[in-house]
Amino acid sequence: QVQVVESGGGSVQAGGSLRLSCTISGGFLRIDTMGWYRQAPGEQRELVAEMTRNARSNYANSVSGRFDISRISGDNEKATVFLQMNSLKPEDTGAYYCAVDYWTLQVQNVRAWGEGTQVSVSS
Repeated sequence: QVQVVESGGGSVQAGGSLRLSCTISGGFLRIDTMGWYRQAPGEQRELVAEMTRNARSNYANSVSGRFDISRISGDNEKATVFLQMNSLKPEDTGAYYCAVDYWTLQVQNVRAWGEGTQVSVSS
């Protein structure tokens, strides 16, 4: 059973930093893209940053230069993606969700979502 667990959210003042982490575990054949999305109250969920299996990264324009995504791909039992968030702004506030695309013996290219972790930035 594949599981996705996030950690690292919290409350900071503008200009501060937070680091989010997300681990997928449970036995899979392959991990493709790992990424982070966020959703502010009343808004749609949007992509923040993602990293492909080949370590190519993609950032939303609003976070480029401030956020950094990285990943550790271990064996077929666990993989972790991090989001280092610097120079945080109030508009970065929202629920942050980890998304992982994976393969197992039974399914191909399925996306698993974490439950979300809250980030609150005060001015």
